[in-house]
Amino acid sequence: MRTTLTLDEDVANLLRKEARKSGEPFKQVVNRFLRLGLTATKQPLRKPFVVKPFKLGLPHFEKVEDLLEQLEGPDHR
Repeated sequence: MRTTLTLDEDVANLLRKEARKSGEPFKQVVNRFLRLGLTATKQPLRKPFVVKPFKLGLPHFEKVEDLLEQLEGPDHR
């Protein structure tokens, strides 16, 4: 199908740069990126990852000193 398409200058520059880099004709580059953009919107969105916290049943220590004493004994210094 033949049609006229007006591209923004920045988009045209990016497409020309890609055509030079890939060695593909400009028309193929435009079609490839249009396909990528159009099919990307059809992909289902992933459900957000949710962390579900739970209590470990571990004792709470106000000071690091108390934790060290619990782990290493009274002679931890």
